[in-house]
Amino acid sequence: MTACADTTLPLNDALARGWRAGFPPNPAAPVRPRERSIFQFPESRWAFSHLRELQPTRNVSRGSGPASPLARAERNDLDAVRFTPLEPGMPSTWADALAAVHADGVVVLHRGRIVQERYVGALREDGQHMAMSVTKSVVGTLGAMFAASGDLDPQAGVTHYLPELRDSAFGSATVRQVMDMTTSLDYSEDYAQADASVWRYARAGELLPRGAGYAGPEGFRQFLQTVPPRGTHGEGFAYCTVNTDVLGWLVSRVAGQPLAEVLSERIWRRLGAEQDAAFALDGQGAESAGGGLATGLRDLARLGEMMRLGGAFNGAQIVPEAVVADIRAGADPARFAHAGYTRLAGWSYRNMWWVAHDPHGTFTAQGIHGQLLHIDPAAEMVVARFASHPLAAHAHLPTAMPALRALAEFLS
Repeated sequence: MTACADTTLPLNDALARGWRAGFPPNPAAPVRPRERSIFQFPESRWAFSHLRELQPTRNVSRGSGPASPLARAERNDLDAVRFTPLEPGMPSTWADALAAVHADGVVVLHRGRIVQERYVGALREDGQHMAMSVTKSVVGTLGAMFAASGDLDPQAGVTHYLPELRDSAFGSATVRQVMDMTTSLDYSEDYAQADASVWRYARAGELLPRGAGYAGPEGFRQFLQTVPPRGTHGEGFAYCTVNTDVLGWLVSRVAGQPLAEVLSERIWRRLGAEQDAAFALDGQGAESAGGGLATGLRDLARLGEMMRLGGAFNGAQIVPEAVVADIRAGADPARFAHAGYTRLAGWSYRNMWWVAHDPHGTFTAQGIHGQLLHIDPAAEMVVARFASHPLAAHAHLPTAMPALRALAEFLS
């Protein structure tokens, strides 16, 4: 995979231009959130793999133990796997699908063994890549673990734990409504709209340049206190990143620890991760729970394999089996249908995982610009993918969903 669908923008374009190359780095093309969006393609190809050089972060320690082994049984026949695309003229092989989404790296596990591993452009095998909204599923799993242990009551009001949110839309929401994103908020996640709420949220957290004279909220948590209500909670699913930031705050509050430390102690160390991970921080020191996690690609695959195995991995039951079963069972597809995702008809959203309700028992974590952790229990397959597609929302759906199903059938 040496070129993407648009041959005028090679996959290693950011490297070819010399951004941050050499020492001292080239000052002619800065990639800094305070000066220029790190989400602007092709700078994003470099930025997504270098979060810790651009943004304050908090470490998610892997501990000092050995990395859990991942056996290898690599194959050279996966790239040619063919599928029927959702739209005419779209790529129709696994290799083309990876190129079309501007994949920066992919690991495919089958029965726990690596059958394909590949890195492109600025991502190296010992590097970390921004997981975007795959982060939500990680935080959702932590929240479900705290609910299972009784430390977090899903039926309680959010303000039972976070009185700071009493005057916001979350002041009348339950923890469960936050966990499944059935809150009703006056908040827009439309990435195509320049004035969408999600961009104001990003500026509050200093993930985007603020511009001269900025007078908005300082940090994610102050922004959460400004989100107004719209409609009635619980009636339907609506994808809003701010729900995950509320859940991350809830987890930190009941644990009495930063979210990064909770993830390290509850999952990352026990997983046998080979690299530390990192959370992007706002100016107040709060983690970006909705999209700020950066991990190594093989560690993301380990996380997916652990979930495929019912929460057991590296000789331990890391996530309670009942928590994984609850995620796999999903939520109400009728409520999910309110969001209008026609390509995901029949799906649902549970504990911040996307659940297909298909014969394979598929469930996934998805992020903007093509991030993906796909788990197919029937095919015994896990796919971890990082990417930097120029477009944010739904970049992978037209090709990835049929491609993943074809790959699962091929491996089965």
